Amino acid sequence: MPTLLSDLSSVTVVGLDLAKDLFQVHALDAAGHIIVARALWRKDEPAFFAALPPAYGKL
Repeated sequence: MPTLLSDLSSVTVVGLDLAKDLFQVHALDAAGHIIVARALWRKDEPAFFAALPPAYGKL
């Protein structure tokens, strides 16, 4: 399963499963390929989303 890649410029859709402290993040490119599928701590969430280009999101 893919994890965070250094180049997030191809992300077009982001899914986020919210929890108390540990989120599940999934990001897809325009072709529907998985770019990111990983757990993300709440404290790391602002930096993760700041690194993304504008994208569609689904909670």
